[in-house]
Amino acid sequence: MRDFLAALGLVFVIEGALYALFPRAMQRGMEIVRQSSPQLLRVAGILGMALGWLIVYLAREV
Repeated sequence: MRDFLAALGLVFVIEGALYALFPRAMQRGMEIVRQSSPQLLRVAGILGMALGWLIVYLAREV
């Protein structure tokens, strides 16, 4: 549970830093997401989960 909370905290730190440092780029990115199809967002989400899982797996095993 401690690792999960640490990972969740890092997600908030990184996302917050992106919004603080690049607010206009984040707005443009959100507009692109808003205009995307649900199917594209679903595929991107699945790929993102797979990549995240792979990173965690490699970090734990290496």
